[in-house]
Amino acid sequence: MNAIQRFDDNLILQIQSHRRWKALDVVMKVFTSLGNGGFIWIAISLAMLFSKKTYQAGVCAGLALAFSVLITNLGLKPFFARKRPYVTMPQIKPLLISYDPNSFPSGHTCAAFSAGIAWAATLPNWWGRIAAIVQAFCMGYSRLYVGVHYPSDVLGGAGVGCICAVIAISIL
Repeated sequence: MNAIQRFDDNLILQIQSHRRWKALDVVMKVFTSLGNGGFIWIAISLAMLFSKKTYQAGVCAGLALAFSVLITNLGLKPFFARKRPYVTMPQIKPLLISYDPNSFPSGHTCAAFSAGIAWAATLPNWWGRIAAIVQAFCMGYSRLYVGVHYPSDVLGGAGVGCICAVIAISIL
């Protein structure tokens, strides 16, 4: 675990040490905030239910998101109770403060990958599938950029999200 913590500390410090542009700070804060409560993925999935072409993608993502909330927010986060990097590392200056004190795994990243993988597997057009994956990676990076997660939190969230999507896809 010490090796993972050292890796996390070094990588988050590298990301945080990059010169920030004010405009990028604003974009990252807005983008990462879109994931609060999973509402953006829920809203998009609900909107997909109104079209025959995207109905299956909406149902699949909704199921994957439900699994991700149960596993991540109700199971893993309280179990691990890992403190956020800005709490344990005074050199981290977060752009946002999270109301959830638990860091592992990243719930935003988990939801983004749950929905993204479900959409990528079920959307009818190639550009929608690509956008689904891109948004998931961007959400994970945004959580590092704003300073609220360690890299292993994001990797853990991505992994759990992928598992939740695969389960949902298998069920449907």
